[in-house]
Amino acid sequence: MLLAKTLTSSTFKLALIAIGTFGVIVSGIFSYVYLSTSSYVRSRSDRAIMTEYLSLRGAYERSGREGLIELIQQRMADKSFADNVYILVDPSLAVVGGNLRAWPSTVAATGWTEFRAPEPLPVATNRPLLRAMVETLPSGDRLLVGRDIGDLDSFTDQIKTAVISGVALIFVVAGVASILVTRRTVGRIESINATSRAIMLSGLDKRIPLRGTNDEWDRVAENLNLMLDRIETLMGEVKQVSDSVAHDLRTPLTRMRGRLEKAYHGRRIGEDDQSLIGDTITDLDAVLRIFSSITRIAQIETQARKGAFRTVNLADIASEVVELYDAAAEQDGTRLTVVGDREVLVTGDRDLIFDAIANLVDNAIKHGRAGGQVVVANETIDGWSVISIADDGPGIPAGEYEHVFKRFYRLEHSRCKPGNGLGLSLVAAVARLHGARIELLDNAPGLKLKLWFSPPAS
Repeated sequence: MLLAKTLTSSTFKLALIAIGTFGVIVSGIFSYVYLSTSSYVRSRSDRAIMTEYLSLRGAYERSGREGLIELIQQRMADKSFADNVYILVDPSLAVVGGNLRAWPSTVAATGWTEFRAPEPLPVATNRPLLRAMVETLPSGDRLLVGRDIGDLDSFTDQIKTAVISGVALIFVVAGVASILVTRRTVGRIESINATSRAIMLSGLDKRIPLRGTNDEWDRVAENLNLMLDRIETLMGEVKQVSDSVAHDLRTPLTRMRGRLEKAYHGRRIGEDDQSLIGDTITDLDAVLRIFSSITRIAQIETQARKGAFRTVNLADIASEVVELYDAAAEQDGTRLTVVGDREVLVTGDRDLIFDAIANLVDNAIKHGRAGGQVVVANETIDGWSVISIADDGPGIPAGEYEHVFKRFYRLEHSRCKPGNGLGLSLVAAVARLHGARIELLDNAPGLKLKLWFSPPAS
């Protein structure tokens, strides 16, 4: 099964194309080496033949036929010329001298030629391949000077065999290597596919196995596993949000239905009807606020409001928020103050920053200590524009810091107290939109939350 997928994979097809291209290039290089070597060997043989021919021709010009025959006999007696062949014939092709018994029938009257010797030479056991220079002399005689190139021909044949074998070996090795590499690649892909199918069938608890090689496939698997972890976390948050929405909406909707049913079956009493309608409107407003908060957070997270960004002063916004919540704080006996620098500039959406700070101040008043204090501070730290909201209430356990910004998450898990758990989610969304960092600190007692904004570009 894996072999079939290997042979039909695109990686294997690309490997074959690469092998074919590489094979053509290597074949061209080897062919050039073969032709160059063969040409060089033959050119050396031709130079030796031409040198010998010119020597004989010089003897003929100096001493005539007799001098030429004498030199040919000397060459035949010299063992260093054992590979040479000579033949001198008269115009009727009768042999006058040389070590060939007859003029070769396939040889022309002049120029370069190659032929098989009509009989074995004295130093050979078979008919060798000869290469020779032929010329018709002024007297009408024909002179052939050549040499045995059988060894050269055998040498070039060996080179040809080596070239063909080398190219074939390269193709075989490259083919095997491509199959092994492709099989490994397909195997890793199949491992990912198998995990994907298992996830589709059973859930997000499966992960792609790592082989510990720390190669690109392990890194891909690590990234995919991190993505699955993130998806699993998001799915858990979606489930938590769904459960929270169901819980928070079921109570007001149930109360509204009960009141409306009571009004439907009961007597019409003006003041009672008015009270019932007022309570129903209050519950509907609570439900609408939940949906409005969800929609607002979604709009912020899609970064649809960056068009309203401009340079704003955190200190001014904080003062307005404190002024807005001063009456509510006084009603609870809480002392609400704003301290710090008068000018802390950031680039952002003024309304969204106002909403975020207002949510934090509202939470600090509601969840702080009765008769305590809430301090809003503005300052610039190492170039960062920072606003902090601190209270002296019970605070938040350190283990809950990473959860409190989730939608509908509440420390009071019975969800009996007022609230919907969306305030800090909105703060987190505004911070992400502005590239701000949120820091939660133990105020001992109480909680201090800091928003770190990048300063505006100059």
